[in-house]
Amino acid sequence: MFVCSCFQVTEAQVQQHAENGACTPRQIASACKAGTDCGSCVRRIQAILGRGACPPRREQADQGGQVLAARLDEAA
Repeated sequence: MFVCSCFQVTEAQVQQHAENGACTPRQIASACKAGTDCGSCVRRIQAILGRGACPPRREQADQGGQVLAARLDEAA
């Protein structure tokens, strides 16, 4: 099923990008352009990401860890 009809991006593709580390709609947009044209799919992308596509960040936040600092360390 298409999440983004503008760029023919499927839910499976969004989930795959999320598994590869894209944890925000902006990161998904960078990976496949979904959400960058009309924007009607952004809420759907948020819902997909909210279903646990990025568990390491969520688990770290639940344990009281500093999520932003951890992400910055990973980028370095």
